[in-house]
Amino acid sequence: MQKAENVARLKTPTLTVGQLLERLRGTLQLEELEPGVGLDRPVGNAEVSSPGLVLAGYVERFAAERLQVLGETEITYLASLAVAERRRILDLFFSFPIPAVFVTKGQRLPSGLRVSASAGGVPVIRTKLKTAEFYRRVKPVLELEFAPTTSLHGSLADVFGVGLFFTGQSGIGKSECVLDLVERGHRLVADDLVITSRRGNDVLIGRGHELQRHYMEIRGVGLIDIPAIFGIRAVRQQKRIEVVVHLEEWNQHAAVDRTGLDIETTTILDVELPKINVFLNPGKNITVIAEVIALNHLLRYSGVNSAEAFNERLMARMKPAAPTNVRQYLQEDHE
Repeated sequence: MQKAENVARLKTPTLTVGQLLERLRGTLQLEELEPGVGLDRPVGNAEVSSPGLVLAGYVERFAAERLQVLGETEITYLASLAVAERRRILDLFFSFPIPAVFVTKGQRLPSGLRVSASAGGVPVIRTKLKTAEFYRRVKPVLELEFAPTTSLHGSLADVFGVGLFFTGQSGIGKSECVLDLVERGHRLVADDLVITSRRGNDVLIGRGHELQRHYMEIRGVGLIDIPAIFGIRAVRQQKRIEVVVHLEEWNQHAAVDRTGLDIETTTILDVELPKINVFLNPGKNITVIAEVIALNHLLRYSGVNSAEAFNERLMARMKPAAPTNVRQYLQEDHE
């Protein structure tokens, strides 16, 4: 297994409460209770949680770097406290570097909460959504924002529903191969620069840069607009990367896998992907080979491994052959 050599850079998310508010104001029905307070505070990670026992005074394991949510249980509990005790708890709570506090179900705030929040510089934002619905809507946005992301040099195409990521040295013919695939009815995702992010533990999603998306550079021709020439069905906005196809110049001394039993892999953003090395020489139909790679991947995904099946048939045929040949030799030996 080898590490991918074309990883350009990892994106470091820089998200503030103000940016999050602007992006999700309509989706989450957000309302600033103290306009302008704490909007420049950074959002450190994708986690969102409720304070829980912190409101009872236990702060030893408080994850203060997370966005905090006050649901009906928390607001009811705070409202049940005596004024002095509530003020002490709220001052303690807002003394931590909390990015922001969201109050769900459009609830009325208990007295003292706004004062303590303003003193700590923490923005308080109210939403009409129920707590569970708020979590359901905000989590995917934060996970996408904080997903590990990198820029890769290559071309990404959707071939029979399989995301093939073509790599190789500059000028090897990656774009020309993808262009031929598009002409045969497959779909372009991105050419030259593929912005790749990891979703969950083992899913890589590739997309093009917003400025050059679905444009392709062909040496000698220049930039071409794929959807304008081939139609909107010839492109996709994003696609899961499933197989890396590495294009190389033909080298008669190179070690080439002839059976497919030993699957080479490469790693991108800590996700292991199968890697197919394709050696180019005059007359080789790389487009058909790319289609076969995609179809073979679909077969493997469905549990059919052609190389292993052939190897098992060969081994099964060879096992009875040895004793039969020995028996025949002894029968023909009359000495």
